[in-house]
Order: sequence, then structure tokens, then C-alpha cells
Amino acid sequence: MITPKNITETIKANYLQPAFLICVGLLAITAGGMSVAIKMAGIYTKKEPLLLKKPLSELDKSNLAPYKVVEKTKIENQDILNTLGTEDYIQWTLEDTSVSAESNVRFCTFFITYYSLPDIVPHRPEECYIGGGLQGIKFETVMLSITQGLNERQIKTRYLVFADTKSDGLIGGTSSFPILYTFSVNGKYGDRDDVRKTLNRNLFSKFSYFSKVEWKFFNRATGRITYPNKQEALAASEKLLTFILPVLEKEYWPSGHW
Repeated sequence: MITPKNITETIKANYLQPAFLICVGLLAITAGGMSVAIKMAGIYTKKEPLLLKKPLSELDKSNLAPYKVVEKTKIENQDILNTLGTEDYIQWTLEDTSVSAESNVRFCTFFITYYSLPDIVPHRPEECYIGGGLQGIKFETVMLSITQGLNERQIKTRYLVFADTKSDGLIGGTSSFPILYTFSVNGKYGDRDDVRKTLNRNLFSKFSYFSKVEWKFFNRATGRITYPNKQEALAASEKLLTFILPVLEKEYWPSGHW
């Protein structure tokens, strides 16, 4: 007759068998050995925070000429900040005083976020804007050229076009608009896949970071919001990044920690 007492005794007998105890011991030794081996190899499975050299809010506006900061936006909603995943950000509206007042790239919303502990999945505008009710029209990767002295660099950038399905494009202006962004991860530029690859390969450093730089050009000179076409947006983006990225690299983003 099977009773609870018999079942308990049977379980105890099985788990106290020498073969089972040996397996448990080997697993414990292996786990401990792996931990020791990882430490001895200098592999860091958990990163430590890597702070900015200076807060982004201290970005020197005088270094941005011909761009002028005409508006600074602060996120007051804590839920939005929690979703953003960081409080290291700036959200500015820039005005390019070197182009005509009617130019579609006269103004630019400029949004930088910084993550000192990059153990999260980076937010992408592709998902954020669609989640906000916009329709994605075009998503593609483009290479932007920026020149510093005699050096020219290629910056891997995402070019996106969205449409506001709630607008007919007559009252508020054109209903579709481009947005561009790039990630800086440990001194390199790329998309979210590049961020993941770089962080996954960076096993021998205590530190890692990534920062997202996002921008959108527009104008409102006629009382209606207008946006640039692709050619205009890419040319204006190369000009903008030529002024902005060297400042961020030299004075704000960390360097030499990976």
C-alpha cells in the first residue's frame, strides 16, 4: 500500500544515492570554477556606470555657431522619463542662421540621450513614433560624411519618414516628415544592432556607454510647418553633425575606457 510516508522515504533514498550526490557536487564545482575562470580572464559580465565628462545641459551654445538655441524643452512627466530610461538628455530647438528664412532646414529639433549603464535595449524612433500613432513610410540606413580639417568620416545613420494619419497636410502643413538618428556606442556610430554587437563584444572592460543623437528639420515661416526632402535633410544633417559631434566627443562623451 502506497502511503505519504512511503513516498517520502523513497524520494529521500533516491536523492541520497551516491551517483546523485556526485553529480550535484560536480555541478557546484563547475559553477564555482566558471566564476573563478571568468574573473581570472578579466571578463566583466556586469558593467559599472560610466559618467559623462560634463552634463549635457552644460553644452556650450557659443560652440554651435551658426546654430542658435531658440528653445530648451524639459520633460516634466516622470512616466515619460521612466520610459526614456535616463535623465541625462537635452531636447533643444536649433535655428541655422546661415540659411534663408524660408529654408526647410532653418530649424531643427535636437534630442540627445545618454546611458551610463547600457544594459537595456536602446529605444528606437521607429518604434516610439509608431507607438505614438504615426505611420512609418520609409526606414533606411544612410552614411553621412563629416569633415574635420583634412579628415573625413562616415557616420552610419538611420533615415526615417513618418506620416501623421490624423492630418490631411493642408491645415498644419505637409503630413509626412523625416527624422534621423545615430547611436554613439564606445566611440563608434551605428544603429541598434551595432550597439548590441559592440556591447556584447566588450567583455574585457568594466565600462560601456551609448548615446542616441536624434534630429528633425522643419520650418514654419509661412505659418504652416514644412519639412525637407531627402536630399535637403541629408545635406543639412552632414552640416549639423560636423559642428555637433566633435564637441560631444571632445567635451562630453567618455573616451579611452574600452
